[in-house]
Amino acid sequence: MEILGISLESLYLVALIIAGAITLIYILIGDVLEGSGFLNPTLLLSFITILSGTGFLLEKFTNIQSIFILLLAVTVSLILVTILNLFVFIPLSKAEQSLVYTNDSLKGRVGKVITTIPKDGFGEVVLNGKGGTIAKSAVSFDEEEIKEGKMVLVIDVKNGVLHVSPHEVNHSFTI
Repeated sequence: MEILGISLESLYLVALIIAGAITLIYILIGDVLEGSGFLNPTLLLSFITILSGTGFLLEKFTNIQSIFILLLAVTVSLILVTILNLFVFIPLSKAEQSLVYTNDSLKGRVGKVITTIPKDGFGEVVLNGKGGTIAKSAVSFDEEEIKEGKMVLVIDVKNGVLHVSPHEVNHSFTI
């Protein structure tokens, strides 16, 4: 079948190439376009790419009538884009996790002194966690010297400085 003197196979191939190129451009500048409309461009581009790819393959390798190929390609594309949306895009949009921490989230954490904290000065403490390692300036909450290598408990955080107290790790368990 032909439309305006061009075979459907060629139309599907051109649509596939154009949709693929636009998808590539969207990957590069997608953050600029994000949230600009109500329709997710990723879903639209996926739909067009799957539709044109399926249509091209069916036109090239089967003897099915063109109208049935178009209907089949639309159906396959709708199903695959729906699955893609439900199982990939929606979970990804809800899985936004940040490695950012707040000063309040540091309170109560245990860390290790990496630079001795003098009575009336600053030292440095490292805190390990799921999001990585955080090294912060620290002062002694009890105004006592805390030697390098000692474990400390973060009592408070003021102006980005940890106020820490020595912490004994108890490894004995009683049952």
